[in-house]
Amino acid sequence: MSLKKRKQITRIMVFGTFDALHKGHLNFFKQALNLAKNPFLIVSVARDVNVKKVKGRLPRNSERQRLRALKKIAWINKPVLGNTKKYLSHIAKERPEIIALGYDQGEFIKNLRLRLKKTGLTPKIIRLKPYRPEIYKSSKIKK
Repeated sequence: MSLKKRKQITRIMVFGTFDALHKGHLNFFKQALNLAKNPFLIVSVARDVNVKKVKGRLPRNSERQRLRALKKIAWINKPVLGNTKKYLSHIAKERPEIIALGYDQGEFIKNLRLRLKKTGLTPKIIRLKPYRPEIYKSSKIKK
């Protein structure tokens, strides 16, 4: 009797506001999923208070509404709310092997690798490509 090898699952984590989901977001998730043969996609939804700090305004949809919308996407394995203050703790809890960042996520990545290493995490950090940002960027769609 031969034993089948258990498929190695790769935990991939992405982050964002995800207000009014659009094709750019969907492409972002697909790019993240394509980083591994057997991916487990964790999507961290920015908390309202953090969105206000970073963007200077609240999102149109509340964090709970945005989380519910992501739960409807079948290929997202685990949508989660981010933390309000210590963002590294929820990353440490999920223990991703890969962190996939959007092309426009500059604020989030400052010293990210170093901060993660201090918590004992050493995931690959990969920057994903934009998908038609002249059309599919939340700030442009809202206008």
